[in-house]
Amino acid sequence: MVLDGLRKFVAPELIFGVGALAMTARYVRNLGAHRAFVVSDPGVIGAGWTQKVADNLEEAGIPVTMFSDVSPNPRADQVMSGASIYRDSECDIIIAVGGGSPMDCAKAIGIVSTNERHVLSFEGVDCVDGPGPPLICIPTTAGTSADVSQFAIISDPSQRRKVAIISKTVVPDVALIDPMTTTTMDPHLTACTGVDGLAHAIEAFVSRASSPLTDLQALEAIRLIRTYLPKVLSNNDDIEARTQVMLGSLEAGLAFSNASLGAVHAMAHSLGGTLDLPHGECNSLLLDSVMAFNQQVSEERFARIAVGLGLDVRGLSTREQCQAAIDDVRALRKQAGITGTLRDRGVGAGEIPGLAEMALLDPCLVTNPRRAVRQDLETVFEEAL
Repeated sequence: MVLDGLRKFVAPELIFGVGALAMTARYVRNLGAHRAFVVSDPGVIGAGWTQKVADNLEEAGIPVTMFSDVSPNPRADQVMSGASIYRDSECDIIIAVGGGSPMDCAKAIGIVSTNERHVLSFEGVDCVDGPGPPLICIPTTAGTSADVSQFAIISDPSQRRKVAIISKTVVPDVALIDPMTTTTMDPHLTACTGVDGLAHAIEAFVSRASSPLTDLQALEAIRLIRTYLPKVLSNNDDIEARTQVMLGSLEAGLAFSNASLGAVHAMAHSLGGTLDLPHGECNSLLLDSVMAFNQQVSEERFARIAVGLGLDVRGLSTREQCQAAIDDVRALRKQAGITGTLRDRGVGAGEIPGLAEMALLDPCLVTNPRRAVRQDLETVFEEAL
């Protein structure tokens, strides 16, 4: 329960800027650890970032055990396998290198290894008894913000759903945020993760659990991502623009980790769990439709979002400012090349009732500004087909 006037704010220690990755070994030593368990995925390994981290550790005399059996939507069986290997390797720290999937998997491996329970038993809010071992996150995408959040999202293929684990015990101890790591992302991944970051900021700002602490960060994240994401997409090598998008992702992550999210993420988790669709892409396709659903109860907030997006809203009514924000987000998505519909990605009309039912159970829906029943969610899904 959140009491009026009382807010908590959790965050890891942050090192932000070009060269942060090279601080890995120093922070392993600072945390008193001696053997590192590095969680990554094949794509990040192929890009070379995982090896850079391993080299940094080994040059400092820190042995490394590598775990890379991580899929784009990390599965419960992968977490349990990773936890078993972690225990057998006698490591004493976990380092995640990658996007949201390796970082969520690493968080879950940590709490499984110390609490000795199946990962799916941690589903929900504050259901983790004790923290995992020290955790360092090194993000290689700009948008997921798992490196600073108290969320871990794990797929349960047997039930075709995603499980949200929300607990301060999964907040990393250290986040080493190096914008250089994003230079190997392809344009589509850059676009999807960038719009995902924008969705985090917008949902945090209109969340029922928002506060002055999170509002500042959410609005700044909206400004940064809207200003600099198009520049990154037009020039992949613009490291200054990438740095600003990465900073926007960080601000958005701190905002949503503490204010929570809303219907966009509840519905995206449903799509990801049921159909194994990419998370960032799902958020991108749903964002403007959910904004339209929410605007009638959050007009003043959406009008402030319009200003954050850099729109000239002089002379417009509050409702017109809201619509301008929705139109601009839709335009940004198309500019970023995220086109088509959910139907183009294999979603059929017959699956919508089940998707809506699953989204209703997601904890992110609790803080959506407008109460949503199943029919509401079905309508939004239908609009995105």
